[in-house]
Amino acid sequence: MTDTDMSETIHYTADVVALTPGGDVLLIERDWPPYKGAWALPGGRVNRGETSRAAAARELKEETGVHVAAADLRQIGVWDSPERDPRGRYVTVAYAAVVPAGTRIIAGDDARTARWWPLDDLPEHLAFDHADILSAATAS
Repeated sequence: MTDTDMSETIHYTADVVALTPGGDVLLIERDWPPYKGAWALPGGRVNRGETSRAAAARELKEETGVHVAAADLRQIGVWDSPERDPRGRYVTVAYAAVVPAGTRIIAGDDARTARWWPLDDLPEHLAFDHADILSAATAS
């Protein structure tokens, strides 16, 4: 097998776990496949010349209207399972931010809607591996 036989396209993404001090998490309802209609963390692709932290802040603002400075995002970890996305290989860096209770949200960009969910009353299934990311964010 040659190196070209082993190559694959890897997509670089960033996701955000936005939490309130009272224990609510911000989720978006996806408006496109895969997982159209499912709830997910705000996030998306990292653009050329952009850091994952800057992409996370940008995606949060684009999808929910919530502004968090990139410097205020705390890195949770990297999720890179080859099977985490049915479209192909997607590697994400996940970040967490605490935002004030009552922060106004406006669904935008790729989100059908956005909503605050109590951590103890989440949707039954989250898209991708976002339940794992959320668990890691709230474990510490």
